[in-house]
Amino acid sequence: MKNISKIIIAALVTVGFLAACSKIDNLTKVDELPLYKEGKSPVLTSSTTTVAATLADTSNTVITFNWTNPGYANDSATTKYVLELDTTGGSFGNAASKTVSGALSTGLTGRELNAILLGYGYPVGITKQLDIRVLSSYANNNERYASNTIKVTVTTFADPSVLAGSTTEVSPTLATSGNKAIDFTWSRSFTGYPGVVTYAIEYDSAGKGFAAPIAISATPYTLTLTQGEINSAALAKGVAGGTTGKLDYRVKATTATGVVAYSSTFSVLINTFFPIRRYYMPGSYQADAGYGPDNWTPETAPELIRDIRTGALNDLYYTYIYFPAGTQFKLTEGRSWSVNYGGENGSLVQNGANFYIENAGVYRVVINATTKKYDIRQGRMGFVGGAVGNGWNPGGAFPNYELGLSQANLFVGLTDFSTGNEWKLIDSDNWNNGSLDIDNVRSYGSATANSGTMDINAGNFPAVSAAGRYRVIWDGRDRNNIKYEMSPATEMRVVGDGIQGVPAWSPGSSPQMTYQGAGIWTITVALLGGKDIKFLAGNDWGAFDYEDNGDAPGGGRKIKWEGGSNFKTPGADGTYTITLNENAQTVTIQ
Repeated sequence: MKNISKIIIAALVTVGFLAACSKIDNLTKVDELPLYKEGKSPVLTSSTTTVAATLADTSNTVITFNWTNPGYANDSATTKYVLELDTTGGSFGNAASKTVSGALSTGLTGRELNAILLGYGYPVGITKQLDIRVLSSYANNNERYASNTIKVTVTTFADPSVLAGSTTEVSPTLATSGNKAIDFTWSRSFTGYPGVVTYAIEYDSAGKGFAAPIAISATPYTLTLTQGEINSAALAKGVAGGTTGKLDYRVKATTATGVVAYSSTFSVLINTFFPIRRYYMPGSYQADAGYGPDNWTPETAPELIRDIRTGALNDLYYTYIYFPAGTQFKLTEGRSWSVNYGGENGSLVQNGANFYIENAGVYRVVINATTKKYDIRQGRMGFVGGAVGNGWNPGGAFPNYELGLSQANLFVGLTDFSTGNEWKLIDSDNWNNGSLDIDNVRSYGSATANSGTMDINAGNFPAVSAAGRYRVIWDGRDRNNIKYEMSPATEMRVVGDGIQGVPAWSPGSSPQMTYQGAGIWTITVALLGGKDIKFLAGNDWGAFDYEDNGDAPGGGRKIKWEGGSNFKTPGADGTYTITLNENAQTVTIQ
């Protein structure tokens, strides 16, 4: 009987021990956890139930939380506490948290609390309510207990950048418009906010309170503006060119949730210069020349080239252009009729009579926007120099060493070059006199070989490395940067699937044209009807080539070298003579 009693007592002890070992987390009610002495839920209190922190409170503790000891069977210094904060009604599903070990209290600074609010997307100045609780547990997260939930009313505040500039006064000039004017730097906005913050620099007229700001996108935490950019900003805000005005700048910071903060204001005094002036030529010739669907339209009219030489910048403008007989045109400053000029006896007259061109031809038009003078004369371009056949004799450049005008401000010409000698391009049969007069000759050169920006009435083009025939392109289509290109012109082939007895699209097997001089190539060849051809200046792909550019005045087709459709052969098979005129930029098939 004694032995049976002992067995029963031992069994009861074992069952009790096993039961005590089976602990369930009182939050999740899922995991079986090891045995620890049971604690109890802490009781949470706060130093205040309303917090309206300001920027001055960024480093100050604005609220303190205290809680009771949960009474675990451990060294209380190792007890883990997690303070959780969530939007009221959020059930702590997206809670922000702060972890504390051992202590029975913690606080939040103004900036810590503000960053939490910003993370929830609360706009600046908006009052919201948070639910707050504390979770206690052993250090390994066992035996977790949740405290009571308290409510605290909070208000977000702006936490903006501090903006600084490298100077408070800028005196930009047209000649140095590309140089640095000012460096802006600023501190981070919304410090502690975990999301992405984007920045922009805004400016407005000084003292206007940024009523109509203009924004410049910026990457953290610096922005450099050039003299031209800051001058344009002043002009955009009503500071007239050649006068002095002040702009206010600030940083606009925006969080990923759309919260905005503005920095302190930084003011800059700007001594402005007159901006780049641009001139256009609306007239009766536009539609036929491809400058828009309608005539007399400044919005689509061709622009004059800016002469960027010292002393000429913002004064001299010019163009080379073909005019049909009877052409009438005017000049506009900008792409509207607001400021327009006609001409009378060499003088520009605002709102004056139309310019009139009696005879068809290529013309050079030059104006001085400051003196209000103009010059219109024959427009042409020729080779001159020791490297070409007429030597340094401008009078011999025309017509035997002349380039052809493909379109406005685009000349193309072929000639033979010798080695060891420099050369130039020139638009007259005499030399320039060194002045900036509107009727002065214009000659062109460049310090770089084969291609590059051209200088006016300055240096020569360098000597070629190998003697031979070369193709030279004078290109003023970029009105801010006239340039040239030069390439060998030793051969021209007809390639395609429209040549009888020749493999289709095989440059090395395609027939070569014969050069006749003055940019003209010819060939008589048997063609297949209704097929495709193009012209290639070499025996392999990658060489300079010509494609179709539409109907040419007077018959034939215009050509282009910057990509286009293939030429179509005539409808019937037969033997045809093809004439490719690079100077005139046309092709005929007869």
